[in-house]
Amino acid sequence: MNRHNQLVFVYNADSGLFNTMADIGHKLFSPATYACDLCAITHGLLSERAEWRRFIESLSAPCEFLHRDQFRARFPDVQTLLPAIFRECEGRLVLCADAPAIAACESLVDLQALILRHCLDER
Repeated sequence: MNRHNQLVFVYNADSGLFNTMADIGHKLFSPATYACDLCAITHGLLSERAEWRRFIESLSAPCEFLHRDQFRARFPDVQTLLPAIFRECEGRLVLCADAPAIAACESLVDLQALILRHCLDER
């Protein structure tokens, strides 16, 4: 896969079945304290929102999605509050949407606008 100029979305949640089940329970019983604003906007209780998937497929850049543990294993030197969205250019990560910016999004439309404004390199 060509990783030149791809977007890397990093969730503030770990991978694996147990963690997924725990996340579902947290979203169901205490959504106000759920730790991943990116996941809360892009996913329903059990799956990715269709509107989000259509948006991702419409972007001019390839996209990769990583959980916190996968991100830290692959990029151990990158320390930033999660969730976050990066642009990966020639093997370097450039932060384009940090956790506070993602948290400020009140809807999927807000998140999509943030990505279009700050994460795409349209040269």
